[in-house]
Amino acid sequence: MVKFVKRRPQSTAIVQLIVLLNTSIFLYSWLNGQVNEFAFDFGLHPPAVAFNGEVWRLITAGFLHGSFLHLLFNMYVLWLLGSELEEILGHLKFTSLYLVSLIGGSTASYWFSDPGSFSVGASGAVFGLMGAFLVVGSKLRQDVGQVAVLIAINIGIGFVVPSVDWRAHLGGLVTGAALAWFLARKPDLTGRLLAITGVLGIFALLQQAVAARTEELLRQFGF
Repeated sequence: MVKFVKRRPQSTAIVQLIVLLNTSIFLYSWLNGQVNEFAFDFGLHPPAVAFNGEVWRLITAGFLHGSFLHLLFNMYVLWLLGSELEEILGHLKFTSLYLVSLIGGSTASYWFSDPGSFSVGASGAVFGLMGAFLVVGSKLRQDVGQVAVLIAINIGIGFVVPSVDWRAHLGGLVTGAALAWFLARKPDLTGRLLAITGVLGIFALLQQAVAARTEELLRQFGF
């Protein structure tokens, strides 16, 4: 049985970079009056992915935001939980966790959202961090009650407020928790192999899910 251990604390350079990138993109689009244009051009839009092959939207959507409040909430949670996770997991594992969780959230949105919708936001990735924090914190015997409450509240909001993409939230949450089970291991050979296998395996499953949804949409619209 491979035991979970807390690694030596590291810097939070990746979290800082992601916050800077998200904030810079939003401020640029806002100052130029192009928030909506960025959403249309780079947000997650199922027909653009399925019919035009713009799979990159599954990632770019996670670096866009629709308002200051949207941005501030995501960046606050990212800074709060992401800093802890990056210190524990290290830069490479944290980067893998963030990006694959982002894709997990986008994949869930791609599958279950209205085909005519446009979705933006780092919420899928942020919920992935929440899911990972539950797993990592529990293993380290830390109090994760506040994070559990935060998750419950925001999932509830997602079902009440029509503009909130709860699908991306749940997709990111599940993906992040699953990834953390593989990533948060003792940094020996077995732990490294488990981490690599887990990340690649979950990424491959998400790829297959995207391909299956694309095929379904093409059939649905007669392509």
